[in-house]
Amino acid sequence: MKTNREIIIKDTHRGLWFEDGRMTQVLGAGRYALPRQLNLGFYRTPKVEVQLVDVRERDLTIKGQEILTADKVAIRVSILVQFRVVNPQAAVQEVENYTDRLYSDIQLAARRSLAAMTLEEILTNRNRLNEDILGDVKAVAASYGVAISRADVKDLIFPGNIQEVMNRVLAAERLSQAQLVEARTKADVQRIDAQARADAQRLDAEAQAVVQRRQAEAEAEARRIRTESEASALRESETAAEAYIRHPALLRLQELQTLREMSRTSNARIYIGFDKHTAVSND
Repeated sequence: MKTNREIIIKDTHRGLWFEDGRMTQVLGAGRYALPRQLNLGFYRTPKVEVQLVDVRERDLTIKGQEILTADKVAIRVSILVQFRVVNPQAAVQEVENYTDRLYSDIQLAARRSLAAMTLEEILTNRNRLNEDILGDVKAVAASYGVAISRADVKDLIFPGNIQEVMNRVLAAERLSQAQLVEARTKADVQRIDAQARADAQRLDAEAQAVVQRRQAEAEAEARRIRTESEASALRESETAAEAYIRHPALLRLQELQTLREMSRTSNARIYIGFDKHTAVSND
């Protein structure tokens, strides 16, 4: 069979191969030859068509939806959705236009979620709104071949009087935060200063303790040396006494030596006990 047409499918797309309006296969990236249609009366080849489907992740923004909250406050909301087609066949065959269908499903999910929340809940728990929308639509979108990776509230617009009140609240919160930061800064400075003083006192006490310990060690060492000197002198005296006892002549020599040294002094008086009633004077 001769061919005169071909199609190239990129990695970013998938191709749905239709023969006489019936889808028979999903084509991946590559080059494909399309058969030429022949109609010979008794013989006819199928008519082949290839429909491309983008499978890249894309953004969809739902803008300016005005919705009533549970406490009857009208707000306008914009939602950002990130999605991709994961089942090209379902995306084409299950719904007429999967992008329009996803837009409608997100819009309805946002209305249901916001209608169940008060204004205060929306302001204080915005993540809940995101989670509600994503949880509500994710399974529905999967039924027509679309996977949602993210659904976040992009903008919230309030009525003028509420916006003015919110601005005042925000200004008060900023002032309170600034005062809190200033108070924390002062507290940190005081804490650091107190810590510095405590560290200085601790270091001073440690230095004094070191000085006192060294003084005590020096005094103890001096007492030890003095004690050792006194003990050594006593041992020497004890040794001399024992020598004098064993050798009385040594004691006599010591006495003579002492007399010799005393005689060198002119005003010295020496008394020698040769006789009870006799004394010799050297004046």
